[in-house]
Amino acid sequence: MVQLVGSLRKELADSLSTCKVLVVGAGGIGCELLKNLVLTGFKNIEVIDLDTIDVSNLNRQFLFQKKHVGKSKAQVCKYQGISLSSPDYNVEFFRNFMLVMNALDNRAARNHVNRMCLAADIPLIESGTAGYLGQVTVIKKGMTECYECQPKPTQKTFPGCTIRNTPSEPIHCIVWAKYLFNQLFGEEDADQEVSPDTADPEASWNPEDTAARATASEKDGDIKRVSTKEWARSTGYDPVKLFNKLFKDDIMYLLTMDKLWKKRKAPLPLDWQQLENSAYPQEESVGSGLKDQQVLGVWALCQLFQHSVETLRSQLQEKGEGAELVWDKDDPPAMDFVTAAANLRMHIFSMNMKSPFDVKSMAGNIIPAIATTNAVIAGLIVLEGLKILSGELESCRTIFLNKCPNLRKKLLVPCVLDPPSVNCYVCASKPEVTVKLNVHKTMVLSLQDRILKERFGMVAPDVQIEDGKGTILISSEEGETETNNSKFLADFGIRNGSRLQVDDFLQDYTLLVNVLHTEELERDVEFEVVGEAPDKAPPPQTNQEDVNSITNGNKDSAQPSTSSKGQQEINVFLSSSHGAANFVWSCLFVKYTDEENKYLNTLLFCKFSHLEIMEGSEIVIVGACPL
Repeated sequence: MVQLVGSLRKELADSLSTCKVLVVGAGGIGCELLKNLVLTGFKNIEVIDLDTIDVSNLNRQFLFQKKHVGKSKAQVCKYQGISLSSPDYNVEFFRNFMLVMNALDNRAARNHVNRMCLAADIPLIESGTAGYLGQVTVIKKGMTECYECQPKPTQKTFPGCTIRNTPSEPIHCIVWAKYLFNQLFGEEDADQEVSPDTADPEASWNPEDTAARATASEKDGDIKRVSTKEWARSTGYDPVKLFNKLFKDDIMYLLTMDKLWKKRKAPLPLDWQQLENSAYPQEESVGSGLKDQQVLGVWALCQLFQHSVETLRSQLQEKGEGAELVWDKDDPPAMDFVTAAANLRMHIFSMNMKSPFDVKSMAGNIIPAIATTNAVIAGLIVLEGLKILSGELESCRTIFLNKCPNLRKKLLVPCVLDPPSVNCYVCASKPEVTVKLNVHKTMVLSLQDRILKERFGMVAPDVQIEDGKGTILISSEEGETETNNSKFLADFGIRNGSRLQVDDFLQDYTLLVNVLHTEELERDVEFEVVGEAPDKAPPPQTNQEDVNSITNGNKDSAQPSTSSKGQQEINVFLSSSHGAANFVWSCLFVKYTDEENKYLNTLLFCKFSHLEIMEGSEIVIVGACPL
């Protein structure tokens, strides 16, 4: 008869008190996870977290209180918080644990822990949440996909100097406008500054030499070095003064940073009085269709800016002294303000302006943190951990938490773990990758920082050229190869077909890089990784008859399990990828007719390792498998 301790077998319960587990991250998921581990019976838990506690954390991270704001999360949890890439956290450190559980919120840290667990051959439970969506998966060397087996969509984060000084895409201006809303009307955040960034390393200018040219800041409202909100209040939120400060004075100040504009088109300041004098009353919007899908003209945007500022000012006054507004995409005045400010900045930096509909779609892409989702995912992490400690790794699953139940009325959808990808440049037996670049324009420093560290997630790479001489191109030892940084790859004899052996001893990771020289890269693109799926994949080489007959990547299995002789009509609806591993999910609604001429609907959930989108909205599914 099986002996139980609570709900666990006695052998498993006994092992929990001795096994050593590592929890990486003590935030939203981490707090829930630590609570679950302690209540389940784990006695030996070690936590790593590098963040400090913010006021916004207190609504869901219940291990922290108001008195802890500003302190280290790890220290409050009575554990240490040291950089994950520190030598103290090497492969030997990870080998001290029977199990590692990730509760992270950024890709770089996930990549690093993934590689360390692979090198140490320790099981890793990866997790992630996005609003109501969540995911848990298990990673084990040689048995399952690792975190980096599948390509991940680009994370939508932007450097502060890009937002403040050198926007190049509409989204940069929209983010700036949302920051501006908070600086003027909402809760000020030092990380959301909108004024020109004089610390921009690319500017490399001397403020003392150019301050005399930045005379605009001495005019229009007697601007002083105070916060944006304080200055706006001192002007009574005067729309014209705000306009000239943001779109004239600040832009003129940016122009004094000469180096920024040597290879970029310089911005063009706007002046309210000049625009008002030259404006045409009948100025029309660009585009056709519904009103919110039309792009407004510059003077119309000025008027929208003025009206929205006046409305928001009135809302502040109604709330009383010290009140703050919260930006909401469904609040018309707030949305009008962001639309006007973002488009005016786009015009200044010579970008195509966007309609209110487009701005709302881009600005509203905010994913809230929901405590309930974190709690569910933390519970699933512990359940998968118990399977691993019971020696039942084969029964582990990738589990997706969905917002709405499926046809079986299930919110949780389990999926069999996939085997490792043979093309993975991390967990393959001999990791290898091909990089397309211009050897005459790519510097050694760019290879180190942009390609090896940023793109391939290395910490301290050593690079050796396979030229028969063993030439050391980059050394992780400080000062050894710094003189190479400003030289081009071609200066070291690197050409089309050259091979570079890259070692990162901190990650116990080796990668062979094949160099493919090209002079035909797109503008502002420094390099490309060959084999990665482009944003818009070319049409596959298959005829239309074959395309229409494939439902899950296999012609022989085109019929559903309850297939009939009727003709199938297939509609594919794609939802955005989510969760830690960023798998792409889709629903296939298969409509068919049975012998009695009745219509049935079957819902199949499929996971895809790759998909190609053809022109005309036709979707071809490659390598899909029904669960």
